[in-house]
Amino acid sequence: HFSCREQPIFSTRAHVFQIDPATKRNWIPASKHALTVSYFYDATRNVYRIISVGGTKAIINSTITPNMTFTKTSQKFGQWADSRANTVYGLGFASEQHLSQFAEKFQEVKEAARLAREKSQDKTELTNPALNITSHQVLPSPIISSNGPGEDKLFRSQSADVEITTEKERLKKMLSEGSVSEVQWEAEFFSLQDNNNKLVAALHEANANVDQWKKQLAAYQEETETLRQRVAELESQGAHDSSSENNKEELSQTLEELELLIKAKDERLSVLRQPPHCPRVLRQELETRNAELERRLHLAEQTLAETLAEREKIQNEVTKVAEIMDVKIFELSEIRQGLAKLVES
Repeated sequence: HFSCREQPIFSTRAHVFQIDPATKRNWIPASKHALTVSYFYDATRNVYRIISVGGTKAIINSTITPNMTFTKTSQKFGQWADSRANTVYGLGFASEQHLSQFAEKFQEVKEAARLAREKSQDKTELTNPALNITSHQVLPSPIISSNGPGEDKLFRSQSADVEITTEKERLKKMLSEGSVSEVQWEAEFFSLQDNNNKLVAALHEANANVDQWKKQLAAYQEETETLRQRVAELESQGAHDSSSENNKEELSQTLEELELLIKAKDERLSVLRQPPHCPRVLRQELETRNAELERRLHLAEQTLAETLAEREKIQNEVTKVAEIMDVKIFELSEIRQGLAKLVES
């Protein structure tokens, strides 16, 4: 909890970690997502704090002192030790620029905290009449008990200094215990989670594409089989057309015979038409037979034309189906190559 008298002076987004209190080696994520981390200034107490709130819980509540140090352990990760909270905080940023901005602000706030402490000490020296010392005298340690003789005061001050030194050494040792690879792994932990989510989504999309390609492949195979059956039918018709070729040759021979016969009849008719050698009844009979032969010739020519047209139509249809089959077989091969590449990847 922080009061309304505190005002944020800088904010950024980062993934928050804390050192494992049991092992002092591993980082523990403080939240699943990036949080807002802010520098606050308490004008009443003249102190600076780093605060980050997750939901209703304060994830970070660290008062900055002049002896704190912010360390960059990788391009996107930094950490600092807080002896009051008895922990080490780690921040993973989205970019190196965000880390640099946070580190620069940490240095500025640390310097401001040092100046504020010195100013507070100077003010205490000038306004406290119980001390009764001049500005040229050397002051004892500021950690002095309000009760007890002077010897006890000095002893307690030295003990406090030793305790602070021991705490610093303990924190340094705790920071040095973690290996470089573990710190870097924790620094990239949040980015690896995002990459994993992207890979899972890509895998699902690839599986959906595979199912779609399989359905399309089955449809193409079915259509190809239908086209093959059609080609077989057309080939059988082509075989039938080969028999029709024989019929065409027979029709051609019949036409030639009919033309020769008609020519002979015409010559004979022209001879018979010369009077008085051809009787009238015989002439009419020959004209009737001539008309019949001409009708048969016309029918034979019509039948031949229809046979040729039907054959040309069938040949065109066979050519069209063959072209469609070529296109489908090419598409089928491309789909198979795509599936093979997907399986290899």
